[in-house]
Amino acid sequence: MRRPVRAARRKDMVNEEMLLAEGNDEGNLRAENSGTSIRPAEKFPRIPPPTYQLHLDQNKTQLIDTMSANSSEAAQTTGIFDSLPYYDNDLEQDPSLKERAEKLIAKEIKPQQALHPKVPPPVSLFTNHPLLEAELTRVEARQPLPPLDTTRYQLPGPTTTPATEEDWRRALDNAHAQLEHQRLRHTNIALLQQYGPNTWRIHNYLLEQEAKNLEKALEELKELTTEVNRDRKNSQTRIGNQLTSLETRWTELISSVLQIEMANVALEGDIDRLTKKEAELAAM
Repeated sequence: MRRPVRAARRKDMVNEEMLLAEGNDEGNLRAENSGTSIRPAEKFPRIPPPTYQLHLDQNKTQLIDTMSANSSEAAQTTGIFDSLPYYDNDLEQDPSLKERAEKLIAKEIKPQQALHPKVPPPVSLFTNHPLLEAELTRVEARQPLPPLDTTRYQLPGPTTTPATEEDWRRALDNAHAQLEHQRLRHTNIALLQQYGPNTWRIHNYLLEQEAKNLEKALEELKELTTEVNRDRKNSQTRIGNQLTSLETRWTELISSVLQIEMANVALEGDIDRLTKKEAELAAM
């Protein structure tokens, strides 16, 4: 955004200087017709145009060569900077630029009609596992978990009266299964009471160490980010000051060149007037 604004400023400045030069040219022509001469300003030396023009061309060539060498060297070392966000303040100087930029961004953004042909189709998960697929469907639908089946933890007797031998056998098998389950629970609780505390202490210690390592890495990344941003700000501020200095120098050179051209036009008018006067005197 900085380059178009600078180019517009330069263009306006050059146009103003050219209009001023054209106005001085017209004044010199009117002075020639009326027989009066317009003297250039005292700060412009009365140097013959050819000699000064030669020096001016040489200075321009040297300046262009120097700027080209500096720009090529800077491009090789630091690259090309399209914008300097830490230095540019064009949005603050001209609030309309932000509105124009937002309009351009909104114009470029288009609503998404369809996916790109190269985008793969959605992946179907757990196609070979019906239970997992049903659970995933339940989670996507945000349905609650089904209640736990507590009948297997009970010891119901035979439901038929009178009970048959088969009914009593099923009830007995269920009682054996419940008893074995309770025995396994007591065994697991005993193992957990004996080895569980130390295991959890070790696990918590490892988690604390991992958390400390992650916090240390985070602090290092924050310091590195701050250092990078500081370097970017310093570099862009330095480059911005150089650009401002070069713009000021460019403006001064353009103004001096136009003033010299105006002085040359005035000198040429004086030379023509003196030549005509010399010819008139010689004819007399």
